[in-house]
Amino acid sequence: MGDSSDVPALRRGLAVLGLLARRATPTSAAVISRELELPRSTTYHLLGELVRTGYVSHLPEERRYGLGMAAFELGSAYLRHDPLERLARPLLARLAQRVEHNAQLGVLHGAQAVYLSKEQPARPQTLVTDVGVRLPAELTASGRAMLAHLPAPQVRALFPGSSSFVQRTGRGPRDLPSLRRLLASERRRGWAVEDGYITESWASVASAVFDHGGRPVASVSVTFRHVCDRESDCGQIWPETAAEVRRTAADLTVRLGGTAPESD
Repeated sequence: MGDSSDVPALRRGLAVLGLLARRATPTSAAVISRELELPRSTTYHLLGELVRTGYVSHLPEERRYGLGMAAFELGSAYLRHDPLERLARPLLARLAQRVEHNAQLGVLHGAQAVYLSKEQPARPQTLVTDVGVRLPAELTASGRAMLAHLPAPQVRALFPGSSSFVQRTGRGPRDLPSLRRLLASERRRGWAVEDGYITESWASVASAVFDHGGRPVASVSVTFRHVCDRESDCGQIWPETAAEVRRTAADLTVRLGGTAPESD
């Protein structure tokens, strides 16, 4: 076991890496020192060690620091281990058994929702949302659960015009203002609902999963049969099912070391 006196230094080093990871461009030592409230001598000492081990790169002409190759290799190894799917799988399996519907894990890829994993109940049902399937994010509960927590400029960049909006059954948002109203409502509620937007007579509810910075990295959803004979019957909210989905998404957020943003 190492000396416990090394722990504060480790925490400071990790804080430096975390700050550099959040920055869009390399950062000066002065900014690092100020934002982390570290003495400048300590900051330079930490940066020197991180540069020596390859986790940080020094740009001498710019007098700035950025993440190094060792940090990149660490991130690549993380992705190779499929941690998101591995951590989600047992949670999805338990969710599918509790609600007796198919449970899925989805992520955003541009303006599409991509399904990474699916767990089935004792009596499985065949769905269009199979593993690897890509669907318009604005139509799926899975996609909108994540879109609802993205900054407005990012949503606008994903859906710049009316041609960005897809229709499959004649339901769902047709332009950016209608999508924003829908996302605002679902963000306040804590989950998204889709009723017949993708496939008639099928509905879904979904809730977002967050990383350590409160950003949506995935969503948990369940999909089930729902016959919608009249427009007034559509768009129902299934609070008990949604509560189970939301609980599973919160559990996965904790497993990832994430933090959900504060509610509006």
